Amino acid sequence: MATSTIPIWRDTERCYRAVTARDQRFDGQFIMAVRTTGIYCRPSCPALTPKAQNVRFYPTSAAAQAGGFRACRRCLPDAVPGSPDWNVRADLAARAMRLISDGLVEREGVPGLARQLGYSERQLGRVLTAELGAGPIRLARAHRAHSARLLIEMSQLPLTDVAFAAGFSSIRQFNETIREVFATTPSQLRAASLRRGNRNEPSGATRLSLRLPFRAPFDAASVLNYHASRALPGIEAVSDDGYGRTLRLPHGPASAWVSPRAGYVQCDLALSDLRDLSSAVSRVRRLLDLDADPEAVSRVLSADDALAPLVAAVPGIRVPGAVDGPEVLLRTLLGEDVADVVELGEPVPPADPPMDTLTTLFPTPSAIAEAEVKPLVKKVAAAIVGGALDPHVGRDADELRTEMLAVGVDPATADYVVMRLLGAPDVLLTADPAVRRGAAELGIDLATSARGWQPWSSYASRYLSSRTA
Repeated sequence: MATSTIPIWRDTERCYRAVTARDQRFDGQFIMAVRTTGIYCRPSCPALTPKAQNVRFYPTSAAAQAGGFRACRRCLPDAVPGSPDWNVRADLAARAMRLISDGLVEREGVPGLARQLGYSERQLGRVLTAELGAGPIRLARAHRAHSARLLIEMSQLPLTDVAFAAGFSSIRQFNETIREVFATTPSQLRAASLRRGNRNEPSGATRLSLRLPFRAPFDAASVLNYHASRALPGIEAVSDDGYGRTLRLPHGPASAWVSPRAGYVQCDLALSDLRDLSSAVSRVRRLLDLDADPEAVSRVLSADDALAPLVAAVPGIRVPGAVDGPEVLLRTLLGEDVADVVELGEPVPPADPPMDTLTTLFPTPSAIAEAEVKPLVKKVAAAIVGGALDPHVGRDADELRTEMLAVGVDPATADYVVMRLLGAPDVLLTADPAVRRGAAELGIDLATSARGWQPWSSYASRYLSSRTA
C-alpha cells in the first residue's frame, strides 16, 4: 500500500476496490467523498457503497472539507490511524503533517510552521495544496476540529473552554467549523455522545481516556517491552496492564498511560493544559508506531526467505518511537549513566493511579549541559540549547543527521535517533550488536540483503534484534 509509486488517492480504481471491500487497512490512507450526499467517509464505512461515478477520493479530511464535503457521523473518518505516508515520505508535505499533528500551527501559526520547515509561507502553501489538496490553514483547521470533537465527547469541559483548548480563536469560529465539518452543533455532538454511553470524567477535564486506533496486526507486546526494558523510575512506569510515562508538552507537563486492547490502545492522559491534547496524542501514537502499515511491511520482508519465518511468527512488529527529540538523543548518548541525571528533572502534578508513580519529567538540555556528565553529552546538550542542533519531528532526516555528526554524535547513534524520532522506516542499524547477531544466526549478509528490504529496513532491524532478545 504505502510503497506505491503514486499516491494511493490518485489511483481511483484501487481506492474503489478498497471501499467496496470495506478494507480497514486503508483507513487513514485516503478519504472517500460522495457527491450525491455531500459526505466524506473512511474507506471501511459500513454504509451502502455508492456508485463509482458518484465518488471522489482525497488525500486528507481537510482536502475533502475544502471540496465542500462534511464528515460522516456514522464512520467518524477523523478517528482513524494516521497515514503511514508521513513516515515513509521524507518530503516537505510529510514533515509539515507531522508538525501540524503535533499542534504547531495552533501554537505558532502558519509563520511558525514555515519557519520550522525552512520555507516561505507562500512556498509551503503551494506545496501542501498541490500534494494534500489543502493549504496549511485548512489542514490545521481539520486538525482543530478533530481535537474539539475529542474534548466534546470525552470531557465535561464547558463548550466555551473546548473551543479555546482545541485552538480556535473565537466561539464563532468554533461553532461554524463544527457545523461545517460534522453537520451538527457542538451541543448536539455532546448530547449524541452521552446517548452512546460516553460518560465523561468529572475530573476538571484534565483527565481523559481515549481509544487510539491502529492497523492490525499490532504486536503490542514487543514495542511495550522495548520501552519497559529502558524505563527510568519516576519518568516511566510499567505494570501488567501497560506502560506509562511523563510528557514535556508545549504548555506544561503531562502523563500518559497506555494499555493494549482488542482493536485499539487505551490511552489515559493527565494534562496540565488541555491545549496540549493533540500534541500528547500525536506523541503517544509515535511512541508506539500506531500509524504503521504492517501489511506493506510484511509483504516486502516476507519476500526474503531468511526473514519470512520471523515475520510470520511475529506479525505487526513496530519500531519504537520517541516523544521528544532532545530526550531520545541525550538518553542514547548517556547510556548507562542516564539514571544519574533523573533527579535533574522537574516534578509533574500528581495524577490518579496508575499514573501516580509518574512524578518527574526527563531533564531539559540546559540542565544536562550544566551537570557532571560525559563531555560529549555536555557538548550536544549545549548545542541544543544554543540552537546549533534542533531535533524535532519536522526535520529532514539528512539535515538532522548532518547536524548531529557536526557536534560529535557518531553515525550509528545518529541513525538510531533519526529512526526513533522521525519514525523513519528505512534505517538499518548495522552497528547494533543485536541486529548483527540476529543476521549472523540467519546467515544474512546485511550489506547485500538490505536492498531487498527497502523501504522497511527499520522493521527488518527490529525482527533481527528480536531474534536474540
